[in-house]
Amino acid sequence: MLKRLWLVFAQVCTICVAILFTVSTLRPEWLARAGGSAPPLAPALPAASNAAAPAAAPSGAAAARGAVTSYSAAAGRALPSVVKIATSAQKKFRHPLLDDPTFQRFFGRDQNSNAQQLLGEGSGVIVRADGFILTNNHVVEGAQQIQVELADKRVLPARLIGTDPDTDLAVIKIDGSDFPAVALGNSEALQVADVVLAIGNPFGVFGNTVTMGIVSALGRTQIADGNPFESFIQTDAAINQGNSGGALVNAQGELVGINSSIFTRTGDFSGIGFAIPTAIARPIMEQLIAHGEVKRGYIGANLGSVTPDIAKRLALKESKGAFVAAVIDGAPGSRAGLRVNDVIVEINGRATADRGDAVNTIAMSSPEQTLPLKVLRDGEIIDLKITLGRRPQTRR
Repeated sequence: MLKRLWLVFAQVCTICVAILFTVSTLRPEWLARAGGSAPPLAPALPAASNAAAPAAAPSGAAAARGAVTSYSAAAGRALPSVVKIATSAQKKFRHPLLDDPTFQRFFGRDQNSNAQQLLGEGSGVIVRADGFILTNNHVVEGAQQIQVELADKRVLPARLIGTDPDTDLAVIKIDGSDFPAVALGNSEALQVADVVLAIGNPFGVFGNTVTMGIVSALGRTQIADGNPFESFIQTDAAINQGNSGGALVNAQGELVGINSSIFTRTGDFSGIGFAIPTAIARPIMEQLIAHGEVKRGYIGANLGSVTPDIAKRLALKESKGAFVAAVIDGAPGSRAGLRVNDVIVEINGRATADRGDAVNTIAMSSPEQTLPLKVLRDGEIIDLKITLGRRPQTRR
């Protein structure tokens, strides 16, 4: 009898241990509730262990940025300066059949053409308190009437001051004073992964809208067809139809770019947007305000990138600078002694990174200005001085 009781007891214990093991493996929280509080599964690391990995602990400006939970102050500084732009134009449309002799035989020659009303929309940024507004050229191109809606809902007529199709920039003006002008920032201080805000009027119906993203890349080229002066800021801040000409601002609310275009295969925003940096937009804006047009420097040479093949052929140590592929006879570059196969490595005391850098530096210089150049020729540095001409207008 005693042996039988012992056998039953052993079986009960075995079953209990099995149940306990199963519960602790699959439902450990049941044991925690039953026992009040469960002990930690692993001891916490002492605070002193953080000192062993300083790279994981941000400090200084990085720590301050990491603590930011809102960019409302930056947006609040820029929002009053962003405006909605509405344009209209009438275009006469004549059906091709009206010029067909058979059609004219039956219906006569005096058929009137139809006038079509073309409407456009976009955004702009007030850059001066006396009413000058910077926007994209494609927002106001061909417009016969321009109206601006301010952040306070006032609607004012605007007139065109000047356009620059080569950079897709334009300046318009509204009459008045004490308008909320945006603070201009330094786009050259931007770094990849910096936080930026895109502000504009998407689709022309929502009013000023703020989207947040980061700088995805800098110096993007080959974005706009026929634009020789590209150096776009790429961002993933949402940019939609109607945002063109709006503001791209940094975390301090300073204007660092003018939103210009997106890359998309569907027509909708796909996380890749482009803005014209203020380093390009500011001097263009100043020339348009002062003269109504942009005068660019010109050397009369076809510049290209220093590819690995070119670097190997010319025995260059680095693939930097601008490669001179051709020189126009009688042009400023030819008169100064510039030759094919030269590599421009410095312009006006500033190192030349690549073709785009050289083209933009020359174009942003004034005609008749004399620029010192350093070129690499047959392994030697040659000093040249080029008196710039005026760049011919691009035909479109």
